Amino acid sequence: MRKTTTLLTAFLLTLSVAGFAQKKSKKNTKDEQVAQSQPAKPTKKSPFKKYSEIVTDEAISDDGLFIIHKVGEKSYYEVPFDLFEKDMLLVSRISKIADGLGGGYTTAGSKSNEQVIHWSRIQNSILLRSISFDNVAADSLPIKLSVDANNYNPILASFKIEGFNSDSTAALIEVTDLFLSDIPALSGLSSSMRREYQVRNLDKERSFITRMASYPENIEVRHDMTYNATSPPSNSSSGTISMEMSQSMYLLPEKPMQARLYDQRVGWFTVRQIDYGSEALKSDQKTYIRRWRLEPKDPEAYARGELVEPVKPIVYYLDPATPTKWRKYFRQGIEDWQVAFEAAGFKNAIIAKDAPTKEEDPDWSAEDARYSTVRYVATTTRNAMGPSVSDPRSGEIIESDIVWFHNHLRSYRNRYMLETGAANPSARTLNTQDEEIGEMMRRVISHEIGHALGLPHNMKASAAYPTDSLRSASFTQKWGLATTIMDYTRYNYVAQPGDEGVRWVRMLGPYDNYAINWGYRYIPNADSPEAEKPILNSWISEKAGDPMYLFGRGNSFDPSDQTESVGDDPVKASTYGLANLKIVAPNLAKWTATSGEGYDDLEELYGELIGVWNRFANHVITNIGGVYQELKTTDQSGYVYTPIAKSEQVKAMKFLNEHVFTTPDWLLQKEILNNIGASGAVAGIGSMQSRLLSSVLRMDRLERLIENEALNGPSVYTMTQMLVDLRKGIWSELSGSQNIDTFRRNLQRAHVERLASLMTQDERSRSDVSAAVRAELKTIQTSARSASTRYSAGIVQNHLRDIDALVDSILDTE
Repeated sequence: MRKTTTLLTAFLLTLSVAGFAQKKSKKNTKDEQVAQSQPAKPTKKSPFKKYSEIVTDEAISDDGLFIIHKVGEKSYYEVPFDLFEKDMLLVSRISKIADGLGGGYTTAGSKSNEQVIHWSRIQNSILLRSISFDNVAADSLPIKLSVDANNYNPILASFKIEGFNSDSTAALIEVTDLFLSDIPALSGLSSSMRREYQVRNLDKERSFITRMASYPENIEVRHDMTYNATSPPSNSSSGTISMEMSQSMYLLPEKPMQARLYDQRVGWFTVRQIDYGSEALKSDQKTYIRRWRLEPKDPEAYARGELVEPVKPIVYYLDPATPTKWRKYFRQGIEDWQVAFEAAGFKNAIIAKDAPTKEEDPDWSAEDARYSTVRYVATTTRNAMGPSVSDPRSGEIIESDIVWFHNHLRSYRNRYMLETGAANPSARTLNTQDEEIGEMMRRVISHEIGHALGLPHNMKASAAYPTDSLRSASFTQKWGLATTIMDYTRYNYVAQPGDEGVRWVRMLGPYDNYAINWGYRYIPNADSPEAEKPILNSWISEKAGDPMYLFGRGNSFDPSDQTESVGDDPVKASTYGLANLKIVAPNLAKWTATSGEGYDDLEELYGELIGVWNRFANHVITNIGGVYQELKTTDQSGYVYTPIAKSEQVKAMKFLNEHVFTTPDWLLQKEILNNIGASGAVAGIGSMQSRLLSSVLRMDRLERLIENEALNGPSVYTMTQMLVDLRKGIWSELSGSQNIDTFRRNLQRAHVERLASLMTQDERSRSDVSAAVRAELKTIQTSARSASTRYSAGIVQNHLRDIDALVDSILDTE
């Protein structure tokens, strides 16, 4: 029965299908007849061009991360589909700069922006999107949805797809306008520069792409940008600012390096993220150090404590433009860091090489992201830089280009003479011997390499050494001038004539070994940043309390954390430094004289001499209202902030009254002043003394003195005592009938004007500062009024009467 039913069903189904086929056949025949009687509809034209229509025979192409093409005035990228949504880093730099742009703080090579980007497709367009890792959460966590929704990434540019490559694995887009439009994310002009220079617009007709190159891991583009500006920083009559920009696009590693958590007690450059996936009851900021990826070739030997080579060493290539006689010093400056990496368990971790010649490797380029370089730049800039490019996901340093500007030789030659010439005969010339200049260059390169390894400045390092130890040959030759090359302890200005065999120039020290070990030592069994933290903390705890291993972030209130200082006692160091300058000053004309030449070098060196003295004085000023800062965690004993002892502050004020606010006769060298200008010495010295006085009377310094007294009682050095000590020093002539010379009169007027400024600053809060300053002004007025009667008619009497009237006007206005 079941079999019969099945056969019947199959038969009926066959009939049904056949009937449908006959109906469809008839319908098709009818449709075909109609179609033949009507004109054919045009086929829809493809929105894409053929590859050969775009990349013509005249194209100049380069294969690498992307294939790029230059076709006439148009530039194209072939964006591979397999690189869509891949993390890439776009770094914008100013490669050539207008004179004066940024007020001297922006130089050729300065980075203007750094951002992760993604390429992606939407319909017939390719998008270039800026990706942020500031706010993160693990993909597996529900909160990741909220992080993405509340951190929507901006689109920098959109490109129409022009066509596809032959196997349809890449989209062809024109990128000309990306580099010839005023896109803020790619521009070298900040919003503040645009306001200052009154920039109106980018002139596209005077902007153009100068170079494009593609390498295996990066693409490099150079493009000129010309802006119309009402007040350009230079060449004002042109109404124009021109600059060359460099855009570097790097492919980031598929798997980010394991990050290492930052600890503020050891100095490192960092990247930051807010981790919303953290268990902390807050938006948890995670800060990671910036470092190269160093992994041991032989992990087992490394674990046994043997020195092991890294899988991928850090290699720096010397620019072929580097003068031959300086190359060995550059190589030494780079490889000096090998000792520090040995402290971290790696040998041959950092290597210097000459760049290959065209014959050796025709494809080698300093712009290839696989190669880090030390570049020698022929400009008048007096500087050196140690920038690097890092992965914001993990802090991994991808590549680095150290820059040495040729004219930096001039800076070191001058400072060498001024700061060591009194005790160092070989520094008493404008033609410093190559070996000595080479040693200085070596140490500058080491310093910049330190930055490129991830280390910031550590200005606290110089305070670890007793000041008098810097006069010892055995001490300085072993330990250098500071515990790290990352301090600005450039020269030994403490050593005195007769201190034979001392070291004059800085070098690497024990802190460098400590910091590199802390940041680079491979920790085998720690598979996350959090797992490493207890070990890293134990390394810091081992060194706790030892000044050799302290880090300072640099501030204006800690005398042990100052730029350009040496030794642990600023007053003693500046006393030694002043004694040396008093030897240099009367010899400066002789040491800078060149037969047949004018006095330009003398004028330059004299100006820098005043600058050196200004720094020495400021080192002492920091003691007043000073507070020592020692970075700590909550599990450590002691305080982070400790006010400086009263005795040290009194000593500092005594130094200032005796050496800074008195007339500096030693600077008034007629052989100098009568050869470098018709006038200006009085105004120049007056301006310096006025600035130093204003520094002593800074509002934040007075506030620290007030707070110290409030917390610790009147036995400390108080604001009132400081103001009285300062007044007695500046107005000491009023106690008798001593002459008040031009320099002192200028200083006294500056003192009254600065006190008046403090009253204005304190007008709103009306704190103890106003009361103390009013009392000081009244005392000065009374003393000046009384003293004016003891002087005969003349400039001094006029000065004192003017002070009397000036105070009246200040207090009446107030």
